[in-house]
Amino acid sequence: MTTPQRKIGSGFGARSTTDDVLSGIDLSGSTAIVTGGYSGLGLETTRALAGAGARVVVPARRRTAAEAAVEGIDGVETEDLDLSDLESVRGFAERFLASGRGVDIMINNAGVMACPETRVGPGWEAQFATNHLGHYALVNRLWPAIARGGARVVAVSSGAHGAGMHWDDVQFERGYDRWRAYGQAKAANVLFAVQLDALGRDAGVRAFALHPGSILTPLQRHLAKADMVDAGWIDENDNPTDPTFKTPRQGAATQVWAATSPRLAGMGGVYCEDCDIAEPARDGAEGGVHAHATDPEQAARLWALSAGLTGVDAFAAAT
Repeated sequence: MTTPQRKIGSGFGARSTTDDVLSGIDLSGSTAIVTGGYSGLGLETTRALAGAGARVVVPARRRTAAEAAVEGIDGVETEDLDLSDLESVRGFAERFLASGRGVDIMINNAGVMACPETRVGPGWEAQFATNHLGHYALVNRLWPAIARGGARVVAVSSGAHGAGMHWDDVQFERGYDRWRAYGQAKAANVLFAVQLDALGRDAGVRAFALHPGSILTPLQRHLAKADMVDAGWIDENDNPTDPTFKTPRQGAATQVWAATSPRLAGMGGVYCEDCDIAEPARDGAEGGVHAHATDPEQAARLWALSAGLTGVDAFAAAT
C-alpha cells in the first residue's frame, strides 16, 4: 500500500527532541545500525536509541574516533566501515551477518557535504558514492539480517534534494559543482527509500527518508567560515545567528521518530521532516518534498543504475 505524502498529525514538531519522540518507547532486545553514529546527528541518534534499550552498532571510517565518542554509552559497539570503499562495505556486512543477528533499525546517517571535487573507487564522484552508493550496497549486503528483523530503514536526506538527479552526468565528469553534487546525492537518498520500500514491504521492511533540518555539526567541515557568515548561519565569533537552526538533539529527532514511531506502522516510502511526514513542496514555500524525489520511475531507474555500478542487488532474483 502506498503511503500518502501528507502529515499525519504526529504531535511533534521542529523543536521536538529525541527524548520527546522516544518517550514511552522501549527498544530493549532490538538491534540498530547507525552509520556515522559517532558524530553530529549520528551521535545524538546513537545516544537516544541506546538510552531506549537498543543495542547500537556504529560502523565508522575513523574507528578510534568513534570509540572515543561513544565511550560511556551502554549498549554501543563500533566496527570498521568506509562507505566509499565497496570492499570495506562487503567486509562489514559479512562480519555482521556472521554474528547471526537481525537488524531492527537501519539508519543511513553518515555523509559528506559540499566537499572539493574528489574521486573514489573507479572514479565515482565522492558525495554520490559515499552518501548513496555506499549505503545502497550496505543495505543490499545486509538484506538477510534486515529482512529477518523486519527492519525500518531510514535514509537521512536534506532539503537540498530539490536539485534532483543529473541523469546525463551522474558522476559530474563534465564540470563539478559541489552543491549540485550534494543535492543529487540527497535526492538519491529519497529515491533509494522509495524503491527499497516498494521492494521490501512484502518482507515487512519499510523505508523512510527525511530532512533533519538545519543544524551546525561537523558536516560543515568543508565550508569556509566566511561562507557560513555570509549565509547568516554564524557570526564572526562562531555563534549561531539563524533562529531556524536546530540543536543536534532536535535535528536527530526526525530520524529517531521515523525509525521507531508506532504511528508509522504499516507505512513507508515517504519523506519526513520535523517529526512528521512532509507535505509536497510548493512554489515559494519552505520545506516539503519535491515530486521528482518520490517518483517511482526515477526510483527504479536509480536502483538499476546503483546495482550496475556496485554489482549488488539483493532483489535481482525476484525482479
